[in-house]
Amino acid sequence: MTKKNSPTAATLARQATIAIALVLASTFGIRGSAGTAAHRALISRDLLAHEARHSKARTRVIVHGTPTEVDALAARHHLAVTSYLGADGAVLTADSAELTELAADPTIDHLSGDLPVRPDMSISNKATAADQVRAGTPGGLLGIGAIAGVTGKGIGVAVIDSGISPHAALTNKVIANISFVTGDPTVTDPFGHGTHVAGIIAGQGGPAATVTSLYTGGIAPGAQLINVRVLGANGVGYTSDVIKGINWAVANRSKYNIRVINLSLGHPVTEPSVTDPLCEAVAQATAAGVVVVVSAGNNGQTADGRTILGGITSPGNSPFALTVGAMNTWGTVSRGDDTVATYSSRGPTAYEFAVKPDVAAPGNKIVSLQASGSYLVGTYSYLHTAGTGNNAYMQLSGTSMAAPMVSGEVALLLQGNGSMGPSQVKFVVQSGATYVPDGGLMGAGAGSANFWAARSMSANTSLLTKLLSLPGNLIGGLLSTPSGASFWDAGTLSARLYSGVGFRLLSLLNLSSLLSNPSQLHYGDLNLLGLSNPLAKVTPNRLLWGQVAGWTTDQQILWGTTIYDPQGEQILWGTDQTTEDDQILWGTAMVAPDPQ
Repeated sequence: MTKKNSPTAATLARQATIAIALVLASTFGIRGSAGTAAHRALISRDLLAHEARHSKARTRVIVHGTPTEVDALAARHHLAVTSYLGADGAVLTADSAELTELAADPTIDHLSGDLPVRPDMSISNKATAADQVRAGTPGGLLGIGAIAGVTGKGIGVAVIDSGISPHAALTNKVIANISFVTGDPTVTDPFGHGTHVAGIIAGQGGPAATVTSLYTGGIAPGAQLINVRVLGANGVGYTSDVIKGINWAVANRSKYNIRVINLSLGHPVTEPSVTDPLCEAVAQATAAGVVVVVSAGNNGQTADGRTILGGITSPGNSPFALTVGAMNTWGTVSRGDDTVATYSSRGPTAYEFAVKPDVAAPGNKIVSLQASGSYLVGTYSYLHTAGTGNNAYMQLSGTSMAAPMVSGEVALLLQGNGSMGPSQVKFVVQSGATYVPDGGLMGAGAGSANFWAARSMSANTSLLTKLLSLPGNLIGGLLSTPSGASFWDAGTLSARLYSGVGFRLLSLLNLSSLLSNPSQLHYGDLNLLGLSNPLAKVTPNRLLWGQVAGWTTDQQILWGTTIYDPQGEQILWGTDQTTEDDQILWGTAMVAPDPQ
C-alpha cells in the first residue's frame, strides 16, 4: 500500500540492499584487487548453505532480468535456464562454485532459491457474521441505515493451490482453469487441498443438505473461482510456479474480474521480504489492485507442544499481503471462548521484525469439499466427514483454512463497494475485527475477523450509518465490539509502540475520508478509530504479545528473549527452516487440530 511518507516495495528493497551491503563490506572487509569493495550479490539463506557445501549438485536459483538479459547471464556462466518467469525473471541451475561466480556478476543484485512451497462450515459462517453480510439489513424508518445483502456475485477469486476438482457444490463456479505445475498440465486436484479451499470461499450449500449439516456453503457463494494449479499431486510445488500463477492472475485480472488472490501456501523465510521473490510477486499484484490474502503458516508450536514465536512464513511476511492467522472457535458462535489456534504462526517476521499476521479467522476443524480420489482423504481416511463421489466432504485444520475465510469476506466487501483497492480493503477488514487479548497483535493481528462490521464500515452509506455500526455488532445475537485497529508495518511498529509514539488516534468522523484516502494511514503506526479507543491504554507488551507477555519479566520482548510458559516450557524463537527434513509445515492442511 503506497501512502504519503511511506515506503514503496522498491524503496524498501533499495534501503535493505544498501544497509546489508554496508554491513557485509564493513564486517567482513570484502575488497577487490584495487582496494575497492568487490561486488557480491545478496544471497538467500538456503543458497548460502548450498554454497558452503562446496557441492557439485545443482540447485534451482531465481534471478531477475528480461529473457534477453537472463540468456546473456546464463551464457556468460555456462548455465542452463530451466524456465522463465515472464518479463522479469527466470530459474537457473547452479552448483556451489557456479553460485559463487553468479554472486560476483556485477549485473546481479540478489539471488534466491527456488524453494519448495506447500499448502499451509456452519459455525464459521455464523462466527464470522458472513450470514449477516449475505442477508443485509433493511434499516430503520424510511430505510435509513439499510445495507444490501451481498454474496460476492461477479467477483473473481484466483485460488492458487493444488487445483480444483469437479464437485456438486461448485457447479458453474469455476470459470477458468490453468496449471503451472512443472511437467503436469492437469488442472484437477489430485492432492485435495485446493478443492477444500475453494469450497470455503464460494461453495454452494444446497448439495450438502442431504448428507451433512456441517457444511452450509462457502463465505461468498456468489463469487466466481479461477483455478490456478501450482502444487503437485503430493501437495508440493516450486516457488517459481507460484510466481507464474500470480503473474498470470494479474495479467488476466480484467478478463475474469480477478479482485482477490488466495495463497494458502508458503515456504520458510530465508531472506528479507524486499528481496524474496514470492513477496515481490505479492507486492506487484497488490500494486495492480488485486487483494492478496495469504496464510500465516502453521509454525506456531513444536511437536512436543512448545510455543514458537517468529514463525510467520513467506509470502505472509510481505507487508503488502493480507496475512491471516487461525482461530479456534471451540465450536461456538460466541467469541467469548475463541483462542488463537496453537499451530497458527505468530509474529514477528524474520529479518524485519514486523508485526504479523494482519487478522485471524476460523481455521480449526473446518468442514468443506472433498476432492474425489485425492491423496489427502485416501491417505488419511479419518478426514472424511460425509457424502460420496463428487458430493463428499472432509475436515481440515490450519491457516490454509483461515485464509479463504478472509478471501470470501473480501469478495463480499468488493461486491458491496467495488471502488475499494487493497489499502481500503485491509483497513476495513482489520478495523472491523475483534481484538484477541490472549493472542495480541503478534498472534491474531487486529483481531478475529468480523465480516458484518467490515461490511457496515465499507458500504456506500451515510456517515451516520457507518458510525452507528461501530460501537458494537451482533454476531449470532451476541455483542462483538470492533477493535478499530489497523496497521501497515515494515518493521518499525513494535519499537514505536514501546517508545510511546506508535499510536495514532483517529476520529470516527474521519471514517469516510479514511476510506477514500488511505494515505492518511501511516506505516509504523497502530491506527485506532475512536479518540478514546481502549487499545491505546493497553501496555505495549500486552498489546503486542497477549498472554505471552505474562510469561517473562522482560518489559520489552526482543528476538532471543528467553521466555517460559506457566508449565515451565521454554518458548522458542523461530526455527531452523532450511533443511528439507525439518518437519515444519506451513500453510498446510495436515496439522493436528486443536480440541474442540
